[in-house]
Parts: sequence; C-alpha cells; structure tokens
Amino acid sequence: MIRASGALKLAALIVTFLLAVFLTFQLLEINMDFSLGNVIARSMPANEGSTKPVTYKCGLTKACPKGHFAFKMASGAASVVGPRMCLEDKILMSGVKNNVGRGINIALVNGKTGEVIKTAVFDMWAGDVGPFIKFLKEIEDGTVVMMASFDDPATKLNDEARKLVTDLGSSIINSVGFRDNWIFVGGKGIKTKSPFEQHIKNSADTNKFEGWPEVLEMDGCIPQRQD
Repeated sequence: MIRASGALKLAALIVTFLLAVFLTFQLLEINMDFSLGNVIARSMPANEGSTKPVTYKCGLTKACPKGHFAFKMASGAASVVGPRMCLEDKILMSGVKNNVGRGINIALVNGKTGEVIKTAVFDMWAGDVGPFIKFLKEIEDGTVVMMASFDDPATKLNDEARKLVTDLGSSIINSVGFRDNWIFVGGKGIKTKSPFEQHIKNSADTNKFEGWPEVLEMDGCIPQRQD
C-alpha cells in the first residue's frame, strides 16, 4: 500500500509538471504572437493596420472644403474653466494662453487670410458695457468675429450692445441672460443670420454645474472672404 501510494504521488507530480510545461509553452506562444503583432504593426504604414480615427484641423472629423477656415470652440465651464477657441489649428483663446476671462470673450480674425487681428475680454458682471460697445463699433467689414461666454455674459448688456451683436449675424443675443452659456461666430458686414451659434439657459432644473449650465461646443467651416 505504501509503494502504491508513493507511485500515485509520483504520477500526480509528473502530470502536474507536464501540465505546467504545457501552460508555459502556451503562454510563450501567446506572448510571441503579441510581440510579432507589435513588430508587424510598427512596420506597417501609418494608414494600414490602425483603427485610430483621422483628425483634421482643430480636431474636426472631416476636412473643410477649399476656401473655408476650420474652427472649433467651447464656452466656459461655470466660473472655473475658461472658453477655448481654435481656428485653422491655431489656439486663439484659452486658459492656457491666459487670455480669457469672465464675461464675453472675443477673437477678431481677418476674413481673407485667417490671421488673428486681436482678442479681448469684456466683464459683463462687474465691468462697464461702454468699452464693449466701442470695440464692436470699430470692427472693420470682412472681419470674422468669434465670441464665447464665461461665467456671466449678460448682466451689463444693454439694447445697444445687443443690437451691435445682432448686426454681426446673431439671432440669439437678445435671449442671452444671466449666467447663460453662449457661443457665436459671425462677421462684420454679414448679410444673413449666422449658422454658427448655440445657447443654453441658466436653469436650476437643467444646470449641469451648480448655478451654471453645461459647456457648449461647436465646430465647422467658416467661408473665406473672396472679394
């Protein structure tokens, strides 16, 4: 019985050993497959064997047609994160650039070349609407105007200021109120209403952040001025 028991233990050890060897080879084979796959993937051209989506200027999912500027922008998030504006893969305004602030953030762009003319911020909570009105009146024809809210864009807005923004192509500015989020792309001398505008009301029932609505994002292709 003792010898039989020893034989069984030996047989069990042999089986266990063989199983361990088999599993080791299986793991080595799997690891080899992964290694070969990585080598093959690295050796293939960038457009083969890759599932990473192609992105275009400013992170758009498709390229803009010839004669258009690619843009992407976002409003501020509550009173914490400032808005962000990108045009033709160039960041015009952002918290990282340290050129955004509470109120209405504006970037003026040459409608022919896409070059930035100037950026500015107007505090519509504790500031004066006068400088904002003066700024709007001095915008030259053919200028692309990008605007984004941060914290509160409307408390100091008056009828004159809203009319000047309406003249730039806005169809929503008259509805923008305290702590609303709003983003807009228009132009001086525009003959129609701009298709690039979004607005979300500050509402206790729908706000994503306490006291503020969710962030707005918008992208698209702005027609280049041809004349």
